[in-house]
Amino acid sequence: MSKMTVEVVTPERVVYSGQAEMVIARGVQGDLGILPNHMPLVSPLKIAPVRIKTEGDKEVKMAVSGGFLEVRGDKVTILAETAELPGDIDVERAKAAKARAEKRLAEKYAELDVQRAERALQRAMARLDVTK
Repeated sequence: MSKMTVEVVTPERVVYSGQAEMVIARGVQGDLGILPNHMPLVSPLKIAPVRIKTEGDKEVKMAVSGGFLEVRGDKVTILAETAELPGDIDVERAKAAKARAEKRLAEKYAELDVQRAERALQRAMARLDVTK
């Protein structure tokens, strides 16, 4: 099967750089499955896991917090605010963050920043998903 170059970059570092058979990410309008020779594309990303299928059944998973995905030629670039590999994630901390965000959303205080709490919940859920 043909391959494409994939890079996942944050302001701090290059999180992933390598060859892949497929990239699966969640854009704001739905899930994206990118294969080699895909048409050019730029899409904003949601806070969600990204899966990079490298060879056969092997894949790299990471939790991505927003950003953009660009496809140009046989190269996929993901520019993200944060991107965390499973080994970089503190599972207990992510569980605690998820519980805090759920509690804030359930309390419904007038001064509650709902969007902030929802983003915190989405980040925690994405982190937990990639550690499974």
